[in-house]
Amino acid sequence: MARRKAPILPDALLDQLLAGTDARAALDPGGLLDGLKKALTERALNAEMDHHLGSEDEAENRRNGYGAKTVLTDSSKLEIEVPRDRAATFDPQLIAKYQRRFPGFDEKIVSLYARGMSTREITGHLRDLYGIEVSADLISTVTDAVLDEVAAWQMRPLESVYPLVFFDALRLKIRDESLVRNKAVHIALGVRADGAKEILGMWIEQNEGAKFWLRVMNELKNRGIEDVLLAVVDGLKGFPEAILAVFPEAQIQTCIVHLLRNSLAFVSYGDRKVVAAELKGIYRATDAQAGEAALAAFEAGKWGAQYPAIAQSWRRVWGEVVPFYAFSDDVRRIVYTTNAIEALNAKLRRAVRARGHFPHDEAAAKLLYLALMREEKEWKMPPREWSKAKAQFAILFGERFTRAMA
Repeated sequence: MARRKAPILPDALLDQLLAGTDARAALDPGGLLDGLKKALTERALNAEMDHHLGSEDEAENRRNGYGAKTVLTDSSKLEIEVPRDRAATFDPQLIAKYQRRFPGFDEKIVSLYARGMSTREITGHLRDLYGIEVSADLISTVTDAVLDEVAAWQMRPLESVYPLVFFDALRLKIRDESLVRNKAVHIALGVRADGAKEILGMWIEQNEGAKFWLRVMNELKNRGIEDVLLAVVDGLKGFPEAILAVFPEAQIQTCIVHLLRNSLAFVSYGDRKVVAAELKGIYRATDAQAGEAALAAFEAGKWGAQYPAIAQSWRRVWGEVVPFYAFSDDVRRIVYTTNAIEALNAKLRRAVRARGHFPHDEAAAKLLYLALMREEKEWKMPPREWSKAKAQFAILFGERFTRAMA
């Protein structure tokens, strides 16, 4: 029989604390837990005051009563008594002079915001659960502090070599000059030589093109990237040319998942299942020659004749499909689809679903950054197939991959 785990606080102490009270109400606003918070906070503030008055510089200084102060915690409001001194030189560290929110309260708001809750929803959540009235302006002020983090994160130094970089985008509605416009949020996801994933940056833009992508590539280079071995893209116009202009040795790979999705966009709903099955022969071929033969067979067959735009779309980017065949099936799954970044985008879409549109780019960047950081914390291990991918990368790219391992 398993032993009962020893409590952090002795049972006798808990019994003493709960004596004469309703244990079920201990966690309610104004209950025992809030009373303990108040008592511990005031005790810590008094200890800070004792330390302050004990210094040589404050030898002539004395206590001067208390001042009342209301602070918001993550579960309620606390009325605390803050000690004062005659010289007014006491500056407490636990609750600073002009601080009105208990440590951890801002993090609570930011956490709720990162989960996609709107300011109105957070206000209601805090009111319903904790009985705290918090204005939407306060929530905006707390979350706006994140914008400095976003700017620093977007300009942080990066690794010199990334074996694999995925580029993808999702669309958001953002107000711009009194009009709500569809804007693209482009995200770059890098994979380091050890298989660890890292979000390299995000860029919000209404009109993408070669100039925009060239600016993005130059920004990545200025932040320290010297080489990208494989860049997986989703057919964005002008993107391959911009990548090669800055990273001339990079190999460009069209995302097979996007290519299939675009192919099926030409197909009536009733035919999609069978057409998708026919296309498997192309991207599951053993090598590029067999893949091109399968494409020709599809083009000459029933479905190629009925939907000629499919084969045309594959042929337009065939040079960027060919690298796909250099790897084994298990490595192809992690290297040559954007599943990793698409899974990330799916979570971002859930985070923004509650909002009809954003008032400006900064509001969108703020929420997306928080959601990205929350997701990045959950990335623990590289894909199981990464060890096989490393061996093949080492053969295909030689010293360029060895540099990434250093």
